Amino acid sequence: MLHSLRRFPGAVLLAACCGWTSAQARPVEPAPRPSAPRVLTAVTSVRLLPEGLELRAGDATLRISALRDDILRIRASPGESLPEDASWAVLSAARARQVKVKALPETPSAVGFRTAALEVRVEKNPLRLVILDLQGNILSVDAVGRPMQFVAGGFQVTRQMPVDEHYFGLGDKAGPLDRRDQAFTLWNTDAYRHQESTDPIYKSIPFFMAVRAGRSHGILLDNTWRSHFDFGKQWRDAYSFGSEGGPLDYYFIHGPEPRKVLEGYTFLTGPAPLPPRWALGFQQSRFSYEPESRVREIATRLRSDRIPSDVLFLDIDYLNQFRSFTVDPSKFPDLPGLLRDLGQQNFRVVSISDLHIAQVPNAGYAPYDTGIAGNHFVHNPDGSVFAGRVWPGASVFPDFTRARTRAWWGALYKDLVAQGMAGHWNDMNEPSVFSSQKTLPLDSVHRIEEPGFESRDATHAEVHNIVGLQNARATYEGLLTLKPQERPYVLTRATYAGGHRYGATWTGDNSATWNHLRLSTPMLLNLGLSGFSLAGVDVGGYSGSPSEELLTRWYQVGAFNPLYRSHAEKGTADHEVWAHGPAAEAVRRRYIETRYRLLPYLYTLAEEHSRTALPMMRPLFLEFPEATADKHPLDLDAGHEFMLGRALLVAPPPYAENQDTYQVLLPPGTWFDFWTGQKVEGVSPTPSEVKVTPKLEELPVFVRAGSILPLQPLVQHTAEVPQGPLELRVYPGPDCKGGVYLDDGHSFAYKRGAWLRQEFSCEVDAAGLRVKVARPTGGYPAWWKSLDIVVHDWPTANTSATLGGGGKPAVHYDAEARTLRVSIPATREGSELRLTRKP
Repeated sequence: MLHSLRRFPGAVLLAACCGWTSAQARPVEPAPRPSAPRVLTAVTSVRLLPEGLELRAGDATLRISALRDDILRIRASPGESLPEDASWAVLSAARARQVKVKALPETPSAVGFRTAALEVRVEKNPLRLVILDLQGNILSVDAVGRPMQFVAGGFQVTRQMPVDEHYFGLGDKAGPLDRRDQAFTLWNTDAYRHQESTDPIYKSIPFFMAVRAGRSHGILLDNTWRSHFDFGKQWRDAYSFGSEGGPLDYYFIHGPEPRKVLEGYTFLTGPAPLPPRWALGFQQSRFSYEPESRVREIATRLRSDRIPSDVLFLDIDYLNQFRSFTVDPSKFPDLPGLLRDLGQQNFRVVSISDLHIAQVPNAGYAPYDTGIAGNHFVHNPDGSVFAGRVWPGASVFPDFTRARTRAWWGALYKDLVAQGMAGHWNDMNEPSVFSSQKTLPLDSVHRIEEPGFESRDATHAEVHNIVGLQNARATYEGLLTLKPQERPYVLTRATYAGGHRYGATWTGDNSATWNHLRLSTPMLLNLGLSGFSLAGVDVGGYSGSPSEELLTRWYQVGAFNPLYRSHAEKGTADHEVWAHGPAAEAVRRRYIETRYRLLPYLYTLAEEHSRTALPMMRPLFLEFPEATADKHPLDLDAGHEFMLGRALLVAPPPYAENQDTYQVLLPPGTWFDFWTGQKVEGVSPTPSEVKVTPKLEELPVFVRAGSILPLQPLVQHTAEVPQGPLELRVYPGPDCKGGVYLDDGHSFAYKRGAWLRQEFSCEVDAAGLRVKVARPTGGYPAWWKSLDIVVHDWPTANTSATLGGGGKPAVHYDAEARTLRVSIPATREGSELRLTRKP
């Protein structure tokens, strides 16, 4: 939505509407003078612990603990005691884990310990923390002459930055994929029309991965205050991270493989839930489709034009005076009827609920009345309820750090859920206020009443970065309470580390420019590396009107993003698939259809992420960590490319507006053109380049040799059962494999065994090829009764096919495409197909 101040040019915080006047307002106190830094210069005492060690450096305390052999927790305090052991991001079970370590012999200059994977050494004077692997490679070390320090209530940690180390993560910060030579502030901010240089923006995910010469590690700073990360902006040989307040508490996660780092991060912050399958379908949105007749018109056009689609969004204009949990009776006189009719067309509807609540006492507005009665809103320092101006005018803000407030919020969805609303969209939850500071005053008072935490008051300065996280959590848990057998779908704009436990996200209010199309790839890749696999961008650009070419390109790239939603601002030209006429619509429809044919692959990737933390959309280095001679991340040479799962490489033009010929960098090995099935010539054991001349109707997509890609017959929505065989596209090569996962797509029955998983593999030998279809596991029935096995780069029609049980299926050969197609029955026992080239 449009969140600028243009609509409310005189927007100010409404002190008077909060129960107190300006005369009663708390006077602004002068900022405290910065205290002298407390620098941890030398170790003054050592205490060995079963899981690590605790050091004193004068008055300061430093504790290093091993949660696992490959995960360390580093905590420090300027005094004798460490802060409360509580976290909004890291699971209590993870924080409670520990392994016994082996102490290293203490010397006058150093002390340390070993785990089964790491060596930790603390040099005593000056105090430096050194982390090594067991082969003696230094993985991370404090910078020389820049010790850990506390200052003005905050802290800073500075680590040595090798010249060949690169950094990824921090969520969807704008800019290149590699964070090196950049600096960032983590402070959730409503960043309407953000650009490449805009910082901060909507999310604060204080986790990054360092990659150097094929070895990777991760660092998670668990601190909710305004924080900073500097990867060589201030010093060419050091990076730093710190915060203006709160605990110095961070985790070191050893790889050395990048995917092992992601597994460790997920161990700490928890796995993402398996989304409903319809969330992977095409989603159509606008600010706003109104009135009800317009929503019906959009739905009818999508179906009549046979544009596969699953989701329609209702933005704030469906609300009565922009008040969350209401419906405008003049624009939407029969919302239950609308939802029922759209459901019969197999559309799911997602409604917006901004977290602010209109301050309208004595108006019969239940969210406000019950919120006041339950003391659920954030307060001013004098005890009155804070209010600020947002879309409904004067508004109050739920205090989501209270478990009771989250339960109250979740219950507000009862009527919408009962009426058939399928999903819920939490926007404006940085939280955003129409004021010069864009959010609540930093001295606003929250009440922490949460299991695992000490009950206490906390300022907004401490809580700000987790408001979006806790808002999404409240929505997710509320929906689980209301419909415990259905997987919730929650889309949130602001969040913090661990927010992936509660749903999906997108990159916020982007712009209809070529540069924003380019930015979408690194933003989504870094979100995936930060836990958020189910993520997307506003296709076409939220702000502004895209040209025909830009909109087409965006629909093409978006088809291979995890979340596929078209969304646009008021006053902009049409962003729908049919914009610019039938020719453009036909190209865009083709890519949406391709996505729906790939749904077995996409849903399998989503399930894989929920188990393994591997994102659906991946940087090249995640699949090819040692592809280059010096083992630098391959993405540094091809920042516009990305992997979708293990099998697909997508290579949009880096500067498509110029229509210049460009080079696609293919990782080592053999690759195939996804569209034609033809083997790409000139590939090698090292990265190789393929020249591409952009064509508006084509997006270069390649398939990795050694892949078996499952596709389904075209459907118009995810509830439609595909009619026909499951197609297995076989691209022969080393470690040839694939798989498919299936369940009912919406419930939790899969947790009780109602799922299907089937693995596929192939082996090339001198005589031909074997394709093995493993016995399916799980208790869910497959929709397919047969398998179409399509083998690419097959040299001859003179081939015989034999099934393991003795059957002789027919062989169909396409000489121009060099593909061989064989149909076999799908059985509960699995099967093996032998293809033999005849002499």
